Amino acid sequence: MLASNVWSMSRWNEARGVYDDVCYLRQAHLFQRFGLDGLDTDISRDDDHYLSSKLQEIGFPAASQPTSAPCHTMMTASKKMVLQYPPGTGFVLAMFPQGFQVIPLYVLATLIVFGFSMLALYYARSTSSVVLTAFFGCLAIYLMINPAKASYSMAPTMVVCALGGFLTARLSLAEPRRRRLVLAAAVGFLIGLAVNFRLPNLLLASGYFLFFLISFLWSGKAETVRQGVLCGAGFFAGMAPTLLANAINAGSALSTTYGGVDATPPDFSFSIVRSYLADMQFVLLVLACAWTIMMLRGSRGTGAARTAMITAGNLAANLAFFMSHPIFTPYYTVPVAMLSLWSLLFGSLLAVPGHGPRLCQMLSRASA
Repeated sequence: MLASNVWSMSRWNEARGVYDDVCYLRQAHLFQRFGLDGLDTDISRDDDHYLSSKLQEIGFPAASQPTSAPCHTMMTASKKMVLQYPPGTGFVLAMFPQGFQVIPLYVLATLIVFGFSMLALYYARSTSSVVLTAFFGCLAIYLMINPAKASYSMAPTMVVCALGGFLTARLSLAEPRRRRLVLAAAVGFLIGLAVNFRLPNLLLASGYFLFFLISFLWSGKAETVRQGVLCGAGFFAGMAPTLLANAINAGSALSTTYGGVDATPPDFSFSIVRSYLADMQFVLLVLACAWTIMMLRGSRGTGAARTAMITAGNLAANLAFFMSHPIFTPYYTVPVAMLSLWSLLFGSLLAVPGHGPRLCQMLSRASA
């Protein structure tokens, strides 16, 4: 599966006619040209005509007219026409040489996902857990092409989901107080970092904050507050580049650079729900929901149950948002599905001796 992915990726073309691709590459070009000052994405900085030439490559009808450039929004506060996307995806693309950026990004991200699959296999202790882990690893690697190819922001996001799932399981199972605090800060920072790749990744933090809030209201322990505060501090530290980019481009750290339909209030529509029901995302979400319910029922009062509770909160918040969002894409709910599945997988494998294999056997029987 890994070899097949790398072979397919090696033949990709960066000029495939997708507006988002051009805009992510423009952000990368700004970083390569100006360094960290590339956070300023004002259209006037296209004095070397990089954007217009890229738009000409894909046949954009008004490539020579900067004010009609796709993926850009006019900001009333800053009086700038700027890129709507956060800077993270462009930053990672800027690590590779211009003209050969997308292929190495996806190959590297796929290798990292493969590494986490191998790590999960290392923790598997029974035949059923090995089979389940191997199946999920193949699925995760396959998803690096479909649907992750649909947006360059998905490649780094999928890496964050794998690492985030591992750290979530470790946080839920950690016993020493100091380790829990460090892991809470690390998880928060990682999810905040994901916001720099895709702004909707902001919602991936919802399950963690709901868990800390409900846990405090239930137990009243100050330890839970400390974990929640550190998680929140790490979260804001991780998304600092996006806040800074917003301040530069939109005039305020809390102002969005998105416009049009992306910035409209939620509006529930059965047509959007039907689109998700007919898409592969629905399968991933069903697997995540079913696994969460089974873990909640089979591991009450354990670290695995804490992992399942965080996952349940994440799924609920993300589904509520995306099912009421006026736009459907084949990858919108993939991040929460993959973060949930990685968390549940590592949560079952790292659980108390004997519990992980039993959960895997339950899942194997259910799938059979």
